[in-house]
Amino acid sequence: MAERETEHRRIVVETPTTRREVVQTDAVNHQPDRSGISGAALAAIVVGVIALATLIILFVMNQQQTANETATQQQPSTTIVQQPAAQQPPVIIEQQAPATQPPVIINNPAAGGSAPATGNDDAVVQVAVDKRLREDATFSGLGITATVLDGKVTLTGIVQNQALKAQVERAIRNIKGVKVVDNQISVG
Repeated sequence: MAERETEHRRIVVETPTTRREVVQTDAVNHQPDRSGISGAALAAIVVGVIALATLIILFVMNQQQTANETATQQQPSTTIVQQPAAQQPPVIIEQQAPATQPPVIINNPAAGGSAPATGNDDAVVQVAVDKRLREDATFSGLGITATVLDGKVTLTGIVQNQALKAQVERAIRNIKGVKVVDNQISVG
């Protein structure tokens, strides 16, 4: 039930010429404010919305799964039947392990003797380059790889600084039979 009370207030009214005091009386109803939603009702609504969203998501996922199964069942009957895995031979892929140095390819000249002898020259240069890289104390631990083709030596690997890279190139350039040096050594 609502309780009614009377509330008295004194108000001073000032005008430019006078000042007076007025007593104001108001009837006040003391009712609890029930316009908002209680915390429990709000929590129940939030839980209900979450539950509803979960059900909708599960329903949609179930419909997609059902549609996928239906599409799979309705595929044409000309499907190729695969043999069980036990009857199929295994597929073996062989790869060569990376070599520390690329292979030396020697092209032997034809019996007519008219082909140039660059294959033999390249083999001789390759041996000399490998020997220099292996026996020089500065170069032996660097892991530099050299490939020779038609007198052109291609150097690959990683060294610590630019000066060492230039030193390797100069050493290889001074070998007899080397025409060109392609220095692809990286500085790391």
